[in-house]
Amino acid sequence: MVEPVSQNTSEDEPDRPDEERPTRASRRGRSGSQKKFGKVNKKRSFWKELPILIVVALVLTILIQQFLAKVYMIPSGSMETTLHGCAGCTGDRILVDRITYDFTDPGPGDVVVFKGPPAWAGEIETPESSNIFVTGFRALGSLIGFAPPDERDFVKRIIATGGQTVQCCDNNRVVVDGKALDEPYVHWEEGMAPTEKTFEPVKVPAGYVWVMGDNRNNSSDSRFQGGGGVNGAVPVDNIIGKARVIVLPPGRWGGVSDHNPQASAQPVALGAPAWQQGLPLGVGIAAAWPVVFLGRRMSSGVRKAVDRRR
Repeated sequence: MVEPVSQNTSEDEPDRPDEERPTRASRRGRSGSQKKFGKVNKKRSFWKELPILIVVALVLTILIQQFLAKVYMIPSGSMETTLHGCAGCTGDRILVDRITYDFTDPGPGDVVVFKGPPAWAGEIETPESSNIFVTGFRALGSLIGFAPPDERDFVKRIIATGGQTVQCCDNNRVVVDGKALDEPYVHWEEGMAPTEKTFEPVKVPAGYVWVMGDNRNNSSDSRFQGGGGVNGAVPVDNIIGKARVIVLPPGRWGGVSDHNPQASAQPVALGAPAWQQGLPLGVGIAAAWPVVFLGRRMSSGVRKAVDRRR
C-alpha cells in the first residue's frame, strides 16, 4: 500500500528530523561569522605595510652584511687607482665577500678589508659628534655602506703570506723570497717621485700577511704601521673579507683586480748591505802596503842580481 505524500513536504528536500533543519538563529550566526571572517582577511593599506617592509628590509640587509657580504666605502686614496677615495669626495663603494676565506686562505694579490692590529694607528680620522642621533645614523650608514667605516678598518693588497720574506728594493721593485714582483696596479701620485720606501728583509710570521696600498707613496701600510718590520704584519684572523666588486658610483662599476704579483716574479741578485759592499775596498787598502813593500823588495833583489852578473 502506498502511503499518501504530505502536501507540506518539498519534493526536492527529503524528510529529516526537526533538529537537523537550520533555524533562523543558526543562519544568522553563520552570516555573522562570515562577516567577521571577511573583516579579518581585509588587506592593510600600502602605507600601513610600508614601515613593516622597511624594517624587514633593514634587518635582512644587516644580517646579509654581517655574515655573507658587506658594502664598504673607501675613505682615502691609499688604493688609487684600483679603488677611488679621498677626503670630501664620493668614494667607491665596494662589495666585500665575507665567506671566501672560510674555505680558502688569503693569497698574494687579494685586496682585503681587515681590522687593524693593536700596533696599527688609524689611517683616517672620523670626527666624533656629541649628538646621539647623528652618531646613531652614522653607525647605521657605516653598517650598510653609506658612511665612512670605522677608523680601525683598512683596505690593502696582500703582498706576501706567512713564511715568506719580503724586502725592498730591486730597481724600485718589491722583492719576495728573492724574486722581484710584477705589480701593474701600482700607482704613483702626480708630483711625487716614483720611489719605493726601502726596508730591511722581514719574514712574515705564520698566520699573518704583509699588506701594502696600491698608491705606494701615499699609503700607511705594513711598511710603516707598528714601526714597520714584523709589527706591520696583519693576522689572518683580522681579515673581514675580500673586495670583489665596485658597486657605486655607476661610472665605476666593475670587478676589483686580484692580480697575483708573485705569479710572474723574476729572480734577482740583491745588492749586499752597505758595510758588505765596502769590504772589497777595505781589503784592497789593507793589502796595498804589503804588496808595494814586497814589490819594492823584489825589484831591489833583481837589480842586485843583475849587477853581480855584470
